Amino acid sequence: MGVLDGRVALITGAGQGVGRGMALALAAEGVAVAVAGRTKAKCDTVVEEIVDRGGRAMAIGIDVKDPDAVIDCVAQVVAGLGALHILVNNAQEVARGSLLAVDEAAVQAGWESGPLATLRFMRAAHSHLRGDGVIINLASRAGVKTDPVNCGAYAAVKEAIRALTRSAAWEWADDGIRTYAIMPLADSPALARLQQDEPEVYQRSLAAIPQHRFGDPETDIGRVVVFLCGPDAGYLTGITIPIDGGAAHLG
Repeated sequence: MGVLDGRVALITGAGQGVGRGMALALAAEGVAVAVAGRTKAKCDTVVEEIVDRGGRAMAIGIDVKDPDAVIDCVAQVVAGLGALHILVNNAQEVARGSLLAVDEAAVQAGWESGPLATLRFMRAAHSHLRGDGVIINLASRAGVKTDPVNCGAYAAVKEAIRALTRSAAWEWADDGIRTYAIMPLADSPALARLQQDEPEVYQRSLAAIPQHRFGDPETDIGRVVVFLCGPDAGYLTGITIPIDGGAAHLG
């Protein structure tokens, strides 16, 4: 018996990295998980992992920048898994570079895949989440750093998501919906590419973590998500939780 038996979650960007870790952690506690992402083959692999562990899941291929696809995705989850109680907005295209050099098309994709997709999913899922629903949106340490060099556009996108999270906490509290933003810092394919392509940047990032390690997507990030989705977090809402070994506020 899991602490979240009978619940249904939709996680975007769940085919790898932190999204995959959250999906595995929730599934281990009895949640049926809709694994959504741009590359369906990756989502299928995560679904196989969940099923092999005795869980229940379905895969959905989606470009979260497509507004019609967002509505259809939520409908597929409800039809396929019978309900929707937990929404995790994790998908995000990242625009890196200085403010003068960052590509405008990449910035636009960041806004569309981040805050705009987050808002669309929140709206599409609202009626299903009423009563005892949870929304978890992915923010970033980039938004609270004192020196967001070469990530200003990305930081702006992620701070907009935090603003949406706070607003929903106020507006939807009477609907029985809790909202959270998390700022994870964990091993991922993107981090592996950074280590290979920009080892100095990777080492600086690691050195800024008081605990001297990157988190595990399932056991570090996923377990906090399990807590937030459960009854023990029932009197928490609207907050941002850094899950980063102390990097955001101690590093």
